[in-house]
Amino acid sequence: MAQTSMSQRKTMGRVMHEYAHGELKSGPRGQQRSGGGKVKSRRQAIAIALEEAGASKYESKERNRRNLARSKAKEATGRTAQQETEGKARVGARGKRESSRAMGGRNAKTNAKTTTRRSPRRRSARRASR
Repeated sequence: MAQTSMSQRKTMGRVMHEYAHGELKSGPRGQQRSGGGKVKSRRQAIAIALEEAGASKYESKERNRRNLARSKAKEATGRTAQQETEGKARVGARGKRESSRAMGGRNAKTNAKTTTRRSPRRRSARRASR
């Protein structure tokens, strides 16, 4: 088996976690309700994990790259089955799916004064204008 990167291993781990908890679905748009049924075969789960991680030996390099990018985008916006059932969204998904207090979501305590996040360039520009 070819050597896999850390991000590929994380994606494979997430898919196998979904399989272990009965959340992994097959078929196109498998994560959505209208998609295929639950995956019951461990071998099929491994094949799906390798494809989502872009580590399949049956796909071209270009297709593997595209699959990994699609999986990472899905993870970043909190659209994986694991994140949806556990009510989590990655911290980097600001403005997409904010659910926890730490991310300022629905359960968050609201302050009277809300601050906007500024990029480092904006911060330095603001300091220079003072």
